[in-house]
Amino acid sequence: MQIKVLASTKVGYTMPKEEAINFSGKSAGICYMPDSMDTLFSEPIEKTERRAKGTLASGHHSVFGHVTYNLSLEGIPKILAMILNNEKMYNTSEKSARYTKMEPSEKEEELYEKWIKIYQNVISEEFPEIDEKKVKKLAMENARYLISVFTPATIMEYTVNFGQLNYIVHWFEDFIEKAPDTDFNVKLKKVFKEFNEKISDLIVPELNSDVKGRTISFFAKRRREEEFGENYCVNYKGTFAELAQAQRHRTLYYEIFMPEKHEYFVPPIIKGTELENEWIKDITSLDSEFPQGLLLDINERGTVENFVMKCQERLCGAAQLEIALQTKEILEKYMSNVKENKKEIYEYLLPYSKGARCTFPGFRCTMPCMWGAKKGIDRKI
Repeated sequence: MQIKVLASTKVGYTMPKEEAINFSGKSAGICYMPDSMDTLFSEPIEKTERRAKGTLASGHHSVFGHVTYNLSLEGIPKILAMILNNEKMYNTSEKSARYTKMEPSEKEEELYEKWIKIYQNVISEEFPEIDEKKVKKLAMENARYLISVFTPATIMEYTVNFGQLNYIVHWFEDFIEKAPDTDFNVKLKKVFKEFNEKISDLIVPELNSDVKGRTISFFAKRRREEEFGENYCVNYKGTFAELAQAQRHRTLYYEIFMPEKHEYFVPPIIKGTELENEWIKDITSLDSEFPQGLLLDINERGTVENFVMKCQERLCGAAQLEIALQTKEILEKYMSNVKENKKEIYEYLLPYSKGARCTFPGFRCTMPCMWGAKKGIDRKI
């Protein structure tokens, strides 16, 4: 066996699209290569360009996935990060919105700061054993439900291949042209247009997915019925904030319908208290900005093994509370649906139904939380 590095990421270097096309043209020659790799990569540039041009025209675009770009995206809205993250061929490192100070509009800022103080007081009163620093982080995690998904606050590194990047650009163009001008879509079209303009130097018009009819995967095109077996399909309501966490599980598939009637998540720490109505009033006042606490119609699909992988991360005292509770609910529904007619799957899921992941077989926690196995999921904050 011989292994050779053909290319690699180079800090500070931006590969021109012509060079990316040339590299892809060489990759296209591998399939029918009469000689060695060295011969192919030293062929005349004119031959490579002809092959690349023919490959672009034929629609066989997989070879354009060999070139990757590391993009630094600063000051982008959360919704753009979520839509990019929903397309599977990528790697990302993203500034956390759970514990990071946001920079929203004046009205959002006012309500955000107001509720950080309220949550700090409520959490400290109910859980006096939690230290001040942790209380502040938990307060921020709950207050950020008020922040719009269009607030330009996210910073992320996004690594994507050349072909996929061009597909995304064309999907955005398609959305701009064809999606109805709802209040949400009008805002999103502006985001897509700006993204495309910023990377115009890397766009190749012929490198698109028109022949396959693919579009953005984030928005559902039809309603799906729930089913549970070796594979599962489940529908539920969850917020933008929860969905952003769920997207980390790249082996699972997520898509949404924007709700016709807007409803909002109420953090359990204030649910049923006199603060609930005040929270609903404040977050509803931001309705036109589409806060992260808006409840979406979410569809989740995957295999039973990959769902267990989700349980191994999200059924935990350190996980975001909303996704922990939702994962527990899906697990219970899954088990209920397979208990009588799919015993093997029921038995497979059973060991993961005893509580937080610190109860899972073979699991060893290296960073124990304050809640422990019993309260890791059944908590209010």
